[in-house]
Amino acid sequence: MKVEHKEHTTLIKDTQGDALDFLEKVIHEHASFKNNNIIVDISRSKNVTLSIVKRFVPLAKLHQKNKKSFVLVAENIDFTAVPNSIIVVPSVLEAHDIIEMEEIERDLGF
Repeated sequence: MKVEHKEHTTLIKDTQGDALDFLEKVIHEHASFKNNNIIVDISRSKNVTLSIVKRFVPLAKLHQKNKKSFVLVAENIDFTAVPNSIIVVPSVLEAHDIIEMEEIERDLGF
């Protein structure tokens, strides 16, 4: 797991290639990231499926309750089938864009 902090956002990358093990690590360390927007990058994981993406939903909901963004980066999944309770994008750049838009919305009171 590789962690990078940039302003109000924390990028957490899976370096092992196993999304389920990585999810457990992120859950275990969530308390240290809870005050930042989070980008979780599982694009290097080999076993990413829609069902694995759905396993991140409880963590995303928990994080969003604190008025912070949670964006998952994954490739090769059907983005139209992803539940509305989690944001999934294909690149880290798009994840940063989503967080910027959500920050603006929060600043405007939406």
